[in-house]
Amino acid sequence: MKRNFVALFILTLILGCKSSVKTTSYDAKSGATKIVNTIHYPQEKHLKNIQQLTFGGDNAEAYWSFDNKKLVFQASNTWDLNCDQIFTMKITDDLSNGAKPQLVSTGLGRTTCSYFYPDNKTIIYSSTHLSDVNCPPAPKKEDYGNKYIWPVYEGYDIFLADTKGNQLKQLTFEKGYDAEPTVSPKGDKIVFTSTRTGDLELFTMNLDGSNVQQVTHQLGYDGGAFFSPDGSKLIFRSSRPKTEDEIKEYKDLLAEGLVQPTNMELYICNVDGSELTKITNLGSANWAPFFHPSGKKVIFSSNHKSKRSFNLFMINIDGTGLEQITFDTVFDAFPMFSPDGKKIVFSSNRNNNGTHDTNLFIADWVD
Repeated sequence: MKRNFVALFILTLILGCKSSVKTTSYDAKSGATKIVNTIHYPQEKHLKNIQQLTFGGDNAEAYWSFDNKKLVFQASNTWDLNCDQIFTMKITDDLSNGAKPQLVSTGLGRTTCSYFYPDNKTIIYSSTHLSDVNCPPAPKKEDYGNKYIWPVYEGYDIFLADTKGNQLKQLTFEKGYDAEPTVSPKGDKIVFTSTRTGDLELFTMNLDGSNVQQVTHQLGYDGGAFFSPDGSKLIFRSSRPKTEDEIKEYKDLLAEGLVQPTNMELYICNVDGSELTKITNLGSANWAPFFHPSGKKVIFSSNHKSKRSFNLFMINIDGTGLEQITFDTVFDAFPMFSPDGKKIVFSSNRNNNGTHDTNLFIADWVD
């Protein structure tokens, strides 16, 4: 679900998938357009030794194993995939020659939002494969006035697999959307988004799927939640409609299994939902948040400075001290610090030779 932002954002930029999004400059003599490939921009002072991990297709939502050695991520439009599936790789793996990493999901339906368990051997992820083995159709934005929309497939449930792709267990069985699970650093709880109450709310459950507790209770899409380093708090994105027209539009779209995430802000709360606090008021889309290792800051993706590009920003959990971290011209998102705080992984359209490719990048983090 979260990775759909990549493709759909580019769609809104170009008003059609067949056009190209390119980082360009112009030759002074001929006036010809020239593609500029960049891995590390000079202003990115918090990033050092950036390396590209994937090389083609749509690769995103890469999340670390608890031992800092592996990543789990979703990919499509590569390795003969037509729909998102879940893969794992060691951070030392070389995929530059077309090597295919380990498939973890079934290869059926559409998947999203994977995460490691503390044992580093078990993967939690969301999939529609029990609802339909085929890739579910994407909504046509022209049917909705060319508005930017996400599908909320009711066929999503949450599953466990091992790192070899053996399917272990189904964790959710409710009708409707159950997806976007992440695991607490304490190794005791999962947070996820569900429509089981009629709205897109956050819930927690134990690692075995038991003891489901509702966290949020206000109208709007609450999703993409992550735990703080000590496991006591949650950071998440939310689009909270306020006016009568906004509420009607939100409910009408949700009834069709859709959301319009063009206006999202970041919220922090305790794991039980108490002390809910809005920490951004930037406008536009602020999303994909993750706690800094200190627990005192949050890194996230936003297009508030330019509607035509998403970059990574950092902000204190009290809403002060906003700082821009990356400076790509198209798309940077899904940042995650390694558990030891030494590295960061993120997804980007940088260095893609003017294509639509979204790849994974890893870097040393410099505070």
